Amino acid sequence: MTTHDSVPLVHASLGARELSAVAEVFASGWPAGQGPRGKAFEAQLKARYGVGDAVALSNCGAALHLAMLALGVEPGDEVIVADYTFPAPAHAVRYVGATPVFADVRPDTGTVDPEAVAALIGPRTAGVIAVDTVGLPADYDELMALADRHGLFVVEDAACAVGATYRGRPAGALAPVACLSFHGRKGASSGEGGALLAADPVIGADARLRSSFGIGSIYDQAQVVGLPIPTFTDIGYNYKLSDIAAAILQVQLERVDDLLARRAEVAAAYGELLADEAAEGLLTLPYVPDDRTHAWQSYLVTLSPRVDRSALAASLRAQGIGCGHGTWASHLQPVYDTEQSCPVSADLFHRNLAIPMHAELGDGQVERVVDVLRAELKNNVRAT
Repeated sequence: MTTHDSVPLVHASLGARELSAVAEVFASGWPAGQGPRGKAFEAQLKARYGVGDAVALSNCGAALHLAMLALGVEPGDEVIVADYTFPAPAHAVRYVGATPVFADVRPDTGTVDPEAVAALIGPRTAGVIAVDTVGLPADYDELMALADRHGLFVVEDAACAVGATYRGRPAGALAPVACLSFHGRKGASSGEGGALLAADPVIGADARLRSSFGIGSIYDQAQVVGLPIPTFTDIGYNYKLSDIAAAILQVQLERVDDLLARRAEVAAAYGELLADEAAEGLLTLPYVPDDRTHAWQSYLVTLSPRVDRSALAASLRAQGIGCGHGTWASHLQPVYDTEQSCPVSADLFHRNLAIPMHAELGDGQVERVVDVLRAELKNNVRAT
């Protein structure tokens, strides 16, 4: 096998335009956070999503933490979190001393099941963090109706879903507070980065102040004549996004629709090329309801219980095909020490397989992934 035969699981679409934007920041003399490029990027997000405020941050985990603080979550509160996801939402709940309560997911979409959420609402429940699982929006109409009925907040973890839609609305604007990620495998990326989007500008202002140690923008203060001395009024954090990353993301946000269109083409090709394996019951293809679109951060197939996933993954990697386990059943992680059961999430955690998905995949690479997967699926069926 030669190097060019390898097909990586993920690959960021960063190029000359992004490098040029970074060079402009270097020349400006302000590479740090909350400078002119960061402000411009926030304005771009506000316009794209039609929200009251947008706060550029170092990552999505920071956005989730600041959301919990801005919404007043305290020790003794419970927050219902979607179980089948990278555990950042539950971590954020723990950051503020509250208790995450894990809600099981739909077997077809992997997104949080509104019926599971409804069954978990109790006297200590403060709100819900829904997750747009690997790029597919959750059932927000049902979730918002539940929240309204019980006086709960809803936060949308749209980390994987920049560019996806739900009933004609963009992921990131499906709940009063949303959190975005610009990690290296996302549709729009600066390597690391995130944002908090809020319908209420008061929430945004709270998050922005806490993101800079509680003293506000040093850049703004530097424009004041004289010697302004910041006053620390709140315990804050260093969650700012650098202007270098913001400049990259300004370009990425302009390109994201084209990049997502290519991901959608790859997903469609996988669906066509793996149709026979699906018909044979060796795997199940991703399901996207008609009322929403997928951002395809990841392409997950659900393997038959007859397929040895570990052996299959080893076989794929030996031939240069990148693959991964999908995402996590959070309630099974020892850090949470919970006795809760989320059987659907646990099943997906053990049977999902991620195959290469990014905008740089060529048609030949897609065909190679399928050819190798097709052969190795059959080679790794357990004897009955």
